[in-house]
Amino acid sequence: MVEPIPLLTEKNGGRARQALMRRLIDYVSIPGSNVPHQDRAMAGDILLEILFHATDEDRALCSRRLAVMKDAPRRLLRYLAQCSFEVAQPILEQNEAFDASDLCQIVERVTTQHRLAMAGRKIIQPALSDKLAEFGEPSVLEALVTNRGSQLSEHALDVLVTRSRKHERLCNLLIKRTDLRPSQAMILFWWADGDTRRDILRRFAADRLEMIEMCGDVFAMAAEEKWADPVARKALQLIERRQRNRAAIEKSPYDSLEHAVSTAAAVGMDPALAQEIGYLAGVKPVTIAKIMSDHGGEGLAVLCKATGLKKRPLAQLWKALKRPLKIENGELHPLFAYTLETYDLLTVAKAQTSLRYWNWSLSSSFSPSATKRALMDEEANDESDFSASRRTAKLVFES
Repeated sequence: MVEPIPLLTEKNGGRARQALMRRLIDYVSIPGSNVPHQDRAMAGDILLEILFHATDEDRALCSRRLAVMKDAPRRLLRYLAQCSFEVAQPILEQNEAFDASDLCQIVERVTTQHRLAMAGRKIIQPALSDKLAEFGEPSVLEALVTNRGSQLSEHALDVLVTRSRKHERLCNLLIKRTDLRPSQAMILFWWADGDTRRDILRRFAADRLEMIEMCGDVFAMAAEEKWADPVARKALQLIERRQRNRAAIEKSPYDSLEHAVSTAAAVGMDPALAQEIGYLAGVKPVTIAKIMSDHGGEGLAVLCKATGLKKRPLAQLWKALKRPLKIENGELHPLFAYTLETYDLLTVAKAQTSLRYWNWSLSSSFSPSATKRALMDEEANDESDFSASRRTAKLVFES
């Protein structure tokens, strides 16, 4: 009696389909020069059609076999990379056949788990970094930043800096990147923790000595023109050696910056007095307001070191802002002690560079129209995507 042929389902197939699938996997896995390109492509197309009707177990087998095959048909690899994570993982993590276009297409069609695997690839090209950063998934962002093989474009770094405002762990990870620009680090400063802020002040503030020397004659030219050019004036203010505004003393009701600070300690700080201190210190109202309202003491330490104020005026500023100097047993309050340590760690030149950069970047685009555009995420002009000051204003002053 002849036994009946078992019913075959679409998924399990029969022995012939299973054997054919394995033969085709073997064939496309043969090293490149041993198989004609056209034959491999045809085998890949046939195998792909079979995998459409296979189980995840079968797809995972194929994925593992092709994980290190640079010559495998890319259409087949793209399909496997977009299957369930268990299937896609070997391909996403190991296969080097993909080009940037393939990966950018895949990243938009998969899950967070898939993207996390992609962020761990040995080499991550800038185009893929851009795409991964834009999704804003914390685990993926951390993997991307800590991966030494990730090539981060300036755009990706800008996006990561923005994301770090809500994902604090990114701040400390980002400043360890050698490709992070000083302007990006100085933006990070405003929402980073204390230790990260110190690292930023030590590593990313320049001494400016060579720039001062090279631009010495330009200062003379600007003085002859009575500083009439606002663009040159703002740029030179970032470079010049002197910090305090000597011309402000003649118009100020206070004899010196120290006098204004001691007055604030005696009567308390108010917006007008804070603005006067900023004026004497050579910084704009928006800059001094940001420093005075900041939750940490690093900004105050920078202000005092850059302007030549000693530790006593620093303590007076602290008191004027109604911050505790000491705790119940008479010891210095930990936050004030930390601020004093920061003051000691800073050099005058680097403190001046930090203060000048903040003043330049925060105030140069802080006009009612420019700031409104920045906060509304509207393009101000063709240069807005390139301007460090516009990006800073947008990021620091956003709600």
